[in-house]
Amino acid sequence: MALAIYRKYRPSTFEDLLGQEIVVQILKEAARQEKIAHAYLFAGPRGTGKTTTARLIAKIANCETRAKDEKFRATGEPCNKCQKCEEIDAGRSLDVIEIDAASNRGIDEIRDLKENVKTAPIGSKHKVFIIDEAHQLTKDAFNALLKTLEEPPSYVIIILATTEAEKLPATITSRTQQFYFKHIPLHQITGKIRKIATEEKIDLTEEAADLISSSAEGSFRDAESVLDQLISFGHQKITIDEVEKMLGKVGFDKLSALAGSLIDGNAKNALEIVSQIEDGGYNLAQLTKDLIRYLRRVAVLKFNPGMKNLFERELMADHLNKIIAHGQIFKDGDLNLIKRLIAAYSQMRYSQFPIIPLEVAIIESEKKPS
Repeated sequence: MALAIYRKYRPSTFEDLLGQEIVVQILKEAARQEKIAHAYLFAGPRGTGKTTTARLIAKIANCETRAKDEKFRATGEPCNKCQKCEEIDAGRSLDVIEIDAASNRGIDEIRDLKENVKTAPIGSKHKVFIIDEAHQLTKDAFNALLKTLEEPPSYVIIILATTEAEKLPATITSRTQQFYFKHIPLHQITGKIRKIATEEKIDLTEEAADLISSSAEGSFRDAESVLDQLISFGHQKITIDEVEKMLGKVGFDKLSALAGSLIDGNAKNALEIVSQIEDGGYNLAQLTKDLIRYLRRVAVLKFNPGMKNLFERELMADHLNKIIAHGQIFKDGDLNLIKRLIAAYSQMRYSQFPIIPLEVAIIESEKKPS
């Protein structure tokens, strides 16, 4: 069975972990000084490197080369060549235990963990427990975990990973070192996607790479999964058309053209674009959602040009320039257009005729000559 792309190209060192510079800097320094903590909390959006970082810490803690070579230890990285590193990479290590709290959320599972904690590692220096989706643990399970977090054996490292840190009790978070992962900038996702395509000998067009990356919404894993699915179709060249068909969403150019027609008050042209998109079998609710996001950026840049620095993380340079250009012709009254589209989106998600709320919103937003 072929290895999934997101696993095949999973970062194997801290240097490979893109988009989380502060986290990398702190953890590498801790590794250099042999100051790995006994408990961590990694919080942030999906697909941003939380579980990958947890596995890197497991390798750092157990790497045989680091234990023997003081000079190499100063790099703050695992060697990825010793037996322990290879076992962790392959998921074979008996001393790295991963628990999915989404399906193992009860007190019985945590009691099993507490018993497992008492057992010394098998041939490794540390025993590492990685609890994914930790916010889904029950109240009783959290209470059972408290004592273990507070006074773990010296050989134990516990890492909690979650997308919803606010749901964890303060009694849990206060016993951990906390790191918050952020959405990955679009240009870094696009760069990695293009690099993977090159490695896989796939001709990936620039527009296709942009759409794959933007659809991932700041998640490396989501972008890699989409690329993996496209490659599985057997195409040696992936174009914007193939990506649009698979995702059910239109690319930036079509979206920008539709937004431009709406800002210009050209309802006739906007309706024609929407009709063509519907004929193509695209998801109209997703289109409306993307359109709202587009116009939101237009409005924000119109009234606060300084937000450009923030949007540079989320958009390609030429895409941002188009949004800025639309911001220059955006009027106060166009805020009503955004409100109508939001109302249409809430209706069309449950409608058997999703195009109707969108068309009504477009018609009502047509600018009348003064």
